[in-house]
Amino acid sequence: MLHTRTTPAERRRAFREALASGRLLRMPGAMNPYSARLIQEAGFDAMYLSGAVLAADLGLPDIGLTTSTEAAARAAQTTRVTDLPVLVDADTGFGEPMNAARTLQLMEDAGLAGLHLEDQVNPKRCGHLDGKAVVAVQEMTRRLRAAVDARRDPDFLIMARTDARSVEGLDAAIDRAKAYVDAGADAVFPEALASAAEFEAFRAAVDVPLLANMTEFGKGPLLDARALEDLGYNIALYPVTLFRLAMGAVEDGLRTLAADGTQAALLDRMQTRSRLYEVLGYERYAGFDSAVYDFTLPPGS
Repeated sequence: MLHTRTTPAERRRAFREALASGRLLRMPGAMNPYSARLIQEAGFDAMYLSGAVLAADLGLPDIGLTTSTEAAARAAQTTRVTDLPVLVDADTGFGEPMNAARTLQLMEDAGLAGLHLEDQVNPKRCGHLDGKAVVAVQEMTRRLRAAVDARRDPDFLIMARTDARSVEGLDAAIDRAKAYVDAGADAVFPEALASAAEFEAFRAAVDVPLLANMTEFGKGPLLDARALEDLGYNIALYPVTLFRLAMGAVEDGLRTLAADGTQAALLDRMQTRSRLYEVLGYERYAGFDSAVYDFTLPPGS
């Protein structure tokens, strides 16, 4: 059956152990539960649920319009089908510090391994757009402390994201990261670093696990896994890669279908029916159904 065989507690411990291992974890962003299954089959270490992808999937821009319950619902759907740890984008905590505390517990209940909270003004905007604004350090530390206080499983990872690099500069972003660690953050996500040298400077200054965001068409370079490992980063994040690939293929397919009046020219680009059924585990479901409905009771029962 297509359900996880591991518990949230096991996945959280595995995530923390992997972060402490010194190797780079590769973390693609899942578009939906089905793509989460494909990420696991492809041999990745963990996966991510992007707020930008959730918003786009709902037909919304990434400007803080989604809610904590929408994010938690997608998270629960995803953690049901994968044995990998899942990290979720929790935006600004979806409100005041008390909202951040509630968000933390919703995400724990959804079976996630961790979340990240960011220091943007609420409502936020995409981390690679201009015109961002960040809250005062004290306000962000209140968000983090609220989340830490609300946490029931000590292995649930709380990551602090800072968007200060493009607003206040690199030194200020590093100072913020240190303050966020002091407030209880287990790891840091420095958003929109502009060069390999900036990634290196951040690593030299901050002594907790660090995430490198390798989003496409953003403000920073696309460093490969070897370079990030050499720089000492713990997570390479590919948050929107699968969504962009899929939507690019959808647009191409629609153009072909509109022009040709048939999908015949697209067949060699499609996942086959047999592969779809393999991923979904049709045979296992059929076997389970047969075992449930085609049994006979032993004599005397």
